[in-house]
Amino acid sequence: MSTLNGSCLCGNVQYSTLAAPLMTAVCHCSDCQKQSGSAFSVNVLVPTEGFEVEGRSLSSYASNGGSGLPVRRFFCSTCGSALYSAITTMPGLFAVKAGTLSDASALTPALHMFCASAQPWVAIDRTLTCYEQAVTE
Repeated sequence: MSTLNGSCLCGNVQYSTLAAPLMTAVCHCSDCQKQSGSAFSVNVLVPTEGFEVEGRSLSSYASNGGSGLPVRRFFCSTCGSALYSAITTMPGLFAVKAGTLSDASALTPALHMFCASAQPWVAIDRTLTCYEQAVTE
């Protein structure tokens, strides 16, 4: 049984991993806003090792992220659901989009990133660690 599993909106792409999530982060960068079509993206960091993807319509798009370093974003080419990203500053990890999980109810964000570009109407929990710009360490 998988620790985490999920799929795109149409169900053509499914993913799973036996690895426990390492952390959940909320990203307010303009790229995540555009990709999610919302004010932010909730990302669950998981090891790439053991991450399995099934389905026939997975596509990707590479661009420089808010840190200026390359990010490859994976999505369903049928329905367009953003599924996960590979980020240069985090080799060996994928950032899985929490909204695509079969059950995201147990997740608790540990930090917020790119708070400087957060929408002014978003309430950020400042009791959590908040990085105003990129986290590059």
